[in-house]
Amino acid sequence: MKYQLSFQNPSRHYLDIELIAKTEGEKTLQFQLPAWRPGRYELGNFAKNIQQWKAFDENGQVLNSKKLTKDLWEVNCEKADSVHIKYNYYSIDLNAGSTYLDEFQLYVNPVNCLMYIPNRQEEKCSIVLELPEDYKVATGLNSLGNNVFETANFDELADCPFIASNSLKKITYQVANTTFYMWFQGECKLDEAKLVRDFTAFTKAQMDLFGDFPTKEYHFLFQILPHQAYHGVEHSNSTVIALGPSYSIMDEKGRYEDLLGVSSHELFHTWNVKRIRPIEMQPYEFSKENYSRLGYLCEGATTWYGDEMLMRSKVFGDEAYFKTLNQLLDRHFNNPGVENLSVAESSFDTWLDGYVPGVPNRKSSIYVEGALITFMLDSIIKRNSNQKYSFDDVMLCFYEEYYKKNKGVSEADYKQVVERFANDNLDDFFAKYINGAENIEEQLKLSFQDIGLNYERNPADLFHEAYLGFKYIEDKVFSIYPDSTSELNGLSVGDTIHTVNGYKVNDDLAAWCKYFKDVDIYFGVTDSHGIAKVVCVEVTDEVYYASYRVSRV
Repeated sequence: MKYQLSFQNPSRHYLDIELIAKTEGEKTLQFQLPAWRPGRYELGNFAKNIQQWKAFDENGQVLNSKKLTKDLWEVNCEKADSVHIKYNYYSIDLNAGSTYLDEFQLYVNPVNCLMYIPNRQEEKCSIVLELPEDYKVATGLNSLGNNVFETANFDELADCPFIASNSLKKITYQVANTTFYMWFQGECKLDEAKLVRDFTAFTKAQMDLFGDFPTKEYHFLFQILPHQAYHGVEHSNSTVIALGPSYSIMDEKGRYEDLLGVSSHELFHTWNVKRIRPIEMQPYEFSKENYSRLGYLCEGATTWYGDEMLMRSKVFGDEAYFKTLNQLLDRHFNNPGVENLSVAESSFDTWLDGYVPGVPNRKSSIYVEGALITFMLDSIIKRNSNQKYSFDDVMLCFYEEYYKKNKGVSEADYKQVVERFANDNLDDFFAKYINGAENIEEQLKLSFQDIGLNYERNPADLFHEAYLGFKYIEDKVFSIYPDSTSELNGLSVGDTIHTVNGYKVNDDLAAWCKYFKDVDIYFGVTDSHGIAKVVCVEVTDEVYYASYRVSRV
């Protein structure tokens, strides 16, 4: 399978793609564009970005073709030796999982835009890039020189993003037998010594857990953007991280901790998800949903260990580490959806609404609840084994006994391995906190006590969140706490508040609400359909949304 990528006018953002495949005597061939990308468990429907699509034989003659589904084509190739699929792909989105083209770079996630023949995914693939002479290519792809690359199969190709540009900045560091590359695209002023010091430290900590690194090279591909951005996507020997704004990247009080956090998280995915993988995704099926209830392992454990490794390596001190714990607690306890849908069920439903707010108070988060579950199980294992074992041993077991033996992890496997190191039956824990939606607070407090920490609950900083029970974001009611005074008195998600007791709101809603805390508050509102109403809310002493802070005992 051969792919040729080129472009004519980058300001149009259309990437030209030609796929060449031998017919091998087949009368028809089918060509599938992936419907989703690993790392984001929702349908991407990338075919919507294709403007033109035609099939030709080796002589340039048009072949008859038809579309079978939204992203599957069939070509009649009875008299052809090879099929040449020529199409273009609109490349306007710039995030950690997209494909983007402009005057400054060509950035490609092949899983977005390259097709495959469903029953020939194990064939070798080559990819030829037609680029300006001064462009360099940052990628984990195996290079044959002259902008030609090859992979063993389509799965490897789909998993190897690249950035081609004449303005890439490169930093390298070495840990054991692996060379790590940091590639930066976009405006940024880098402190190379600081980056090498911190990245080396957390990389060593992660390798100490697993005992080795599965590849000889690893590439951090950074898209540094001029606006607020925070996004990372894992790959087998690389990651793409989109972060901004540019001026804040190296600032300790800006985005530098976020840079470290997302980088550690994505590096941990090299083992967890890219190799330790749910059995339902062994291998990936690119044409449809790959349902799994193990998001608490895939993303939850990775979220926990991403920050844990920064702490162990002393890249994070108490202040930075506790900040991440505070965020986990805030996101957990201020999400009433955790009492409605278990983390296992929420994992299954990521394909439905996992990356959007969804309907009010419906679901939990595989990242947040999964991280806290990992922490609580780690505590149970340490307590039961008198510190002999920890969740590290669970992860190492999955790596050695599952990945290295080409086995996926099932829900039963996860439970069995955890119970092995905990030396205990954990039916109750799994029923309550993983497959159920019971309150984890007491179990969580016990785990914090084990490591000499406690946390306190205080009213949220904004008065209307703490005492009225609603969050207000971008001039709309974003969420309402169930059975809060606001909900019971008729405020709705999507409402826009114009006045408080007759006074116009100008980015000072919280101040006006606090000012009138001793009397009933009348909101002048328009709902999501533009209908005006007045909502009277009684202020009580009950705290709804809260703020959580971790400290040492």
